[in-house]
Amino acid sequence: MFLENTVNYTEQFGWIEVICGSMFSGKTEELIRRLRRAQLAKQRVEIFKPEVDTRYDEDEVVSHNENRIRSTPVPASSNIRLLANNVDVVGIDEAQFFDDEIVAVCNDLANRGIRVIVAGLDMDFKGNPFGPMPALMATAEYVTKVHAVCTRTGNLAHYSYRKAANDDLVMLGETQEYEPLSRAAYYKAMKNSKTEKDNSDE
Repeated sequence: MFLENTVNYTEQFGWIEVICGSMFSGKTEELIRRLRRAQLAKQRVEIFKPEVDTRYDEDEVVSHNENRIRSTPVPASSNIRLLANNVDVVGIDEAQFFDDEIVAVCNDLANRGIRVIVAGLDMDFKGNPFGPMPALMATAEYVTKVHAVCTRTGNLAHYSYRKAANDDLVMLGETQEYEPLSRAAYYKAMKNSKTEKDNSDE
């Protein structure tokens, strides 16, 4: 006997995928790979990045391996909600630089049936959770943590050690300013850096 008010299980809902890790771990590379596959499948794809990220290109999302894909730079996460119309897939790079509203934006898009793929640093240079990334990881259906190779030990690295003497939370940079380190190498480097600073202050 069928119930008269049966639930419609055919409705397609979206979801959130988060790609996270340290600098030089291949986050953007993996983001571009997934977006390219969606484009090959003839899906409608829209890609966004924070306006502040102009390291390689003002408009394109570019990986360290020079793979690139067209994107729309936006000043705030609320712009994504306004611009992501008539799409199947939304890609967002460098999500850690967005405001906290990015979490609600991603969930709103997913609830509208859109596949949302987000890439970003999970920790800042001090080893603390970075911006909205923890909340994005908590609400995402799928989380992929990628790793770099530690420049000092050759082991897996998931810390972004800042070599430059700058305490600003946001500082765009490359290998001259940052290096990926394993846990042991990172804490040894941080300890040595603190010792050098203390000695210079005396």
